[in-house]
Amino acid sequence: MRALVLLLLIAYAAAAPAERIKDLAQVGGVRGNPLVGYGLVVGLDGTGDQTSQAPFTVQSLKNMLTQLGVTMPPNVNPQLKNVAAVAVHATLPAFAKPGQPIDVTVASIGNAGSLRGGLLLMTPLRGADGETYAIAQGNLVVGGFGVSGKDGSRVAVNVPSAGRIPNGATVERAVPGALDAGGDVTLNLNSPDFTTMQRMVDAINRDAGPGAAHAVDAVTAAVRAPADPSERIGFIARLENLELVGADAPARVIVNSRTGTVVIGARVRVTPAAVSHGSLVVSIAERAAVSQPAPLSQGETVAVPRSTVEVSQEGSRMFLFAGGVSLDEIVRAVNQVGAAPGDLVAILEALKEAGALRAELDVI
Repeated sequence: MRALVLLLLIAYAAAAPAERIKDLAQVGGVRGNPLVGYGLVVGLDGTGDQTSQAPFTVQSLKNMLTQLGVTMPPNVNPQLKNVAAVAVHATLPAFAKPGQPIDVTVASIGNAGSLRGGLLLMTPLRGADGETYAIAQGNLVVGGFGVSGKDGSRVAVNVPSAGRIPNGATVERAVPGALDAGGDVTLNLNSPDFTTMQRMVDAINRDAGPGAAHAVDAVTAAVRAPADPSERIGFIARLENLELVGADAPARVIVNSRTGTVVIGARVRVTPAAVSHGSLVVSIAERAAVSQPAPLSQGETVAVPRSTVEVSQEGSRMFLFAGGVSLDEIVRAVNQVGAAPGDLVAILEALKEAGALRAELDVI
């Protein structure tokens, strides 16, 4: 195609390959937990917060110095160019134990120009319940940088106001594991589907015995598991590696209106329809003609604008969709007419409105 459009063709083989349960579902309750904290980054090279516009940075520094035994006069308002107030966030992995390191991300919440070269001071990271689950501290790794001049001009590459600290936090509190409660083990499909759910339940019952698993809904399956924790781990490990053939995805066409990307699913079908595609070209040219007065006359030489407007219609093409054509035939027909991204979207929308497109059309 002449247009810069990416057609991601999702096609399935005649015999779909088997997939593991661990690739289709997740064990219920086994997930990460978000953590967030507020801290200070020090040691910046004059790129910190401007205290006149970020007074909370000065307040935070005064509170920290007071806790460390340093008393500052109340009327002193230091100009801190090497300190920045930041938000720190991380994800506490499932089954994380005290003492284990986790990565943290640091982002400026004031007007700091860059965090490059900064050091994050000890920052508690709290969960949704308000409890502290990790402590973060360390040197930032910033992928971007910025340069500014005295006239206010500034050039930045990537985002210098955010960075990461690999292994920058230490877990202080463990989250109770979902597997310690006993009872049934739940498996949640990544994408709701009744067919895939039934096939997964059948595969588990063939391996663990009739009645070992039953479907709760299109997402969740409950599996009878041993009560002993060590036996439950081995049982879940065996379940994760069971293989089954997942159901085909529903017929769907996804259109990204911002980038022009079009994704057409393999199950998309079109009923009999005819599509005409052509383009109207309008050309407008402006030129100046010089008007020269006759000799010995009182006239003046002037430039007179001349406009030329041409309208041309390129050869329109019409192609016919037979009933139940496949994805390959749809793409081949659209490529033959050289449809641009906007034209392709218009064709798909017209087919949908005409009732000829047997698929969901989602515009994102």
